[in-house]
Amino acid sequence: MDEIQKRILLEVADLHEVPEGAYNIRANGASAGRNSTANIEITSKTDVSGIDIRIKPGTKHESVHIPVVLSESGIKETVYNDFYIGDDCDVVIVAGCGIHNCGNQDSEHDGIHRFYVGRNSKVKYVEKHYGEGDGNGKRILNPGTEVYMEEDSFMEMEMVQIKGVDSTVRTSKAELKAGARLNVHERLMTHGEQYAESIYTVELKGDGAATDIVSRAVARDKSYQKFDSRIIGDAVCSGHSECDAIIMDEARVLAVPQLDAANVDAALIHEAAIGKIAGDQLIKLMTLGLTEEEAEEQIINGFLK
Repeated sequence: MDEIQKRILLEVADLHEVPEGAYNIRANGASAGRNSTANIEITSKTDVSGIDIRIKPGTKHESVHIPVVLSESGIKETVYNDFYIGDDCDVVIVAGCGIHNCGNQDSEHDGIHRFYVGRNSKVKYVEKHYGEGDGNGKRILNPGTEVYMEEDSFMEMEMVQIKGVDSTVRTSKAELKAGARLNVHERLMTHGEQYAESIYTVELKGDGAATDIVSRAVARDKSYQKFDSRIIGDAVCSGHSECDAIIMDEARVLAVPQLDAANVDAALIHEAAIGKIAGDQLIKLMTLGLTEEEAEEQIINGFLK
């Protein structure tokens, strides 16, 4: 990998070097490195572009890294990655895609990730998106995520997009059986004329199933964001979704909450707040010696942590 690709890899996967454990690194549409372990096997699909990741039952405290890097203008690809996580596991999965586009053609990566989480398993999934480059070509990312959770499993999803992506439509859906829990934490910032849409659909299909979906977003300049969440309660379950956004300049933010209860004991809640940075916050920081611009950045960085 060249220096540009290595820098992007650091941004999307926090990797300074080849990671320990299982990994699959994809660069400009081809494999740039792969490693399986005794408990985690990574194999290429034969019918479409993508990989299968199989994690043996009982695997504890292991990780899988599957970052994607695009550094050539004009690349457009769709990749399908399936994760089969056995019962009683405790693993971390780090994905993400970075695009460096200095050309005139659009570069696009669409990644479809499907997770099959076994009983009593615990999964932390981190997905980061990043874009850079001074070309006229756009940097486009359209991730799709499907999650199927067995009884008493737990999954935490951290979705991060802070810089440089011109257009993204994130579509996530999940089905939870009894006692399963899904927590989603989204952090998003758009600027310029960027477009970002996040669509979450979670079905709580078993008693004791629960979900918590929280989005923190900042929209600047003339960018547009849409947060669309739907929680379906088909059992004795609990669900909460929250959209908290800061709007600046000439940006636009749209929040679309949907709660669908089909059981008298389904407890579903949605919260949404969209507003500008409070003036008293700016004044307080400016009295400490910061300029207005520095104060804004300080508030935004704290908000998106």
